[in-house]
Amino acid sequence: MPLWRYVANRALTLIGNLFLRAKLSEYHTGYRAFSRAILEQLPLDQNSDDFVFDNQMLAQIIWTGFTVAEVSCPTRYATDASSINFARSVRYGFGCVGTAIEFAAARAGLIRSRHFPAHLRGVGE
Repeated sequence: MPLWRYVANRALTLIGNLFLRAKLSEYHTGYRAFSRAILEQLPLDQNSDDFVFDNQMLAQIIWTGFTVAEVSCPTRYATDASSINFARSVRYGFGCVGTAIEFAAARAGLIRSRHFPAHLRGVGE
């Protein structure tokens, strides 16, 4: 993995964990499995059509109180293997930070959020 991507991933994971009050090892692989019950609860139609969709979805799962279990998997990066360039990576990074801030503001009751509606908070607990 290029150094800039590694540093950005670690920084975004730290920000995500702080704002979402979670303890995940990472937020960015996109390699995930979900139960149907979870998918039927989330307001997925409100999410982005770009790379940040996965981050928004993971934040929504945390919002609803469903369990997130992690399974480590080896990752190899080849220069021709990634479909996201530097400019889109920057946009993705800002999208992740924006999602984390929106989550925290909705949790604090400072805003009403289409991504994190009050009626879904904690339904999976």
